[in-house]
Amino acid sequence: MPRTLILQPDGRVTRQHRTALTSLPPLSVYIHVPWCVRKCPYCDFNSHAASEIPERAYLDALRADLEQALPSVWGRQVISVFIGGGTPSLLSAAGLDELLATLRSHLRLLPDAEITMEANPGTAEAGRFRDYAASGVTRLSLGIQSFDDAQLQKLGRIHDAEQARAAIRMAQEAVSRVNLDLMFALPGQTLQACLADVREALSFGTEHLSLYHLTMEPNTVFAKYPPQDLPDDDTSAAMQDAVESELSAAGLQRYEVSAYARPGARCKHNLNYWEFGDYLGLGPGAHGKISFHDRIVREARARQPESWMERAGRGDGSHIAESRSLGSSDLPFEFMLNALRLREGVAASLFSERTGLSLAAIAHQLEAAVSRGLLDADPTRLQSSALGWRFLNDLQALFLPE
Repeated sequence: MPRTLILQPDGRVTRQHRTALTSLPPLSVYIHVPWCVRKCPYCDFNSHAASEIPERAYLDALRADLEQALPSVWGRQVISVFIGGGTPSLLSAAGLDELLATLRSHLRLLPDAEITMEANPGTAEAGRFRDYAASGVTRLSLGIQSFDDAQLQKLGRIHDAEQARAAIRMAQEAVSRVNLDLMFALPGQTLQACLADVREALSFGTEHLSLYHLTMEPNTVFAKYPPQDLPDDDTSAAMQDAVESELSAAGLQRYEVSAYARPGARCKHNLNYWEFGDYLGLGPGAHGKISFHDRIVREARARQPESWMERAGRGDGSHIAESRSLGSSDLPFEFMLNALRLREGVAASLFSERTGLSLAAIAHQLEAAVSRGLLDADPTRLQSSALGWRFLNDLQALFLPE
């Protein structure tokens, strides 16, 4: 395997194996729309409250961002697009149509590419769902969070339960695939209240559900002023188990840490993330991973929308805040951090295909994981055991660089 000489800060010269990929992984595109009506107190995403969004300036900058990225992905097919935020459904129907037209004119989108758009259940945005679908959106992801009005207020959401129900109906009429985001372990929430949310979500014939534990993320309002009546760890764990049982009985299998789906309804875009595929990240704060035959590069765009728009417009690459090649010591953890999120794991051969490293490079870590009962002993798969699934962080940590 090729090696690169690296000058360390202390003056030492070290050797590092370079990646040698025989084929490139599937490519997705992530587009970040950073604005929302009001930032929720639990949210640590790159989102910014705005009464009006600078749509024209944003679309011009997005085109410039894409055009500067083309040499990195030229000729590669795109299997999926995910438009996240923020609240992408603040884009006008014409704006979203232009955005997707720009992608099609610059990239080789597969005819059946999955195109997901996150949306707010507020009625103003929900009314645009049919227009979004006409432009090419094939999948809508709705940030419902709860059907309990009191909880929605505590979470700082701008919609109520009735608007959520209306948005689900309109989304299902507009596109064939709809995901609902729900949260649990909410302030003062009981097990029965948690299950009531899940059962109401199921009542719409939901094919895909994303379920997230409310956490106090750094640099959020909730981190500074945490709710006083959060469920304890035992109650939260009971909620997780009860929800999984309820959804399984309804035909939705937990295929990833936070994702449940009926057969054939898994999210292609997120599966590509977890299988260590490539993704081009466009927009303020967007992250990307792009593979070449001799290296794998992680990128991040400038976070502040105004700065990103101004820099992208220069055409000199200054909107890229970070770009670094992953070393051979980083790749095992990067791969396993994603792949082990899948309940069924991945084929062991995928490790070499996506990292360019031999599986022997992590033989000691695999042996340790199996001996501790955290990893399935099947040599043809990389899959957590039942114990490893419960203690996933411990399992993933075994693959951290030494």
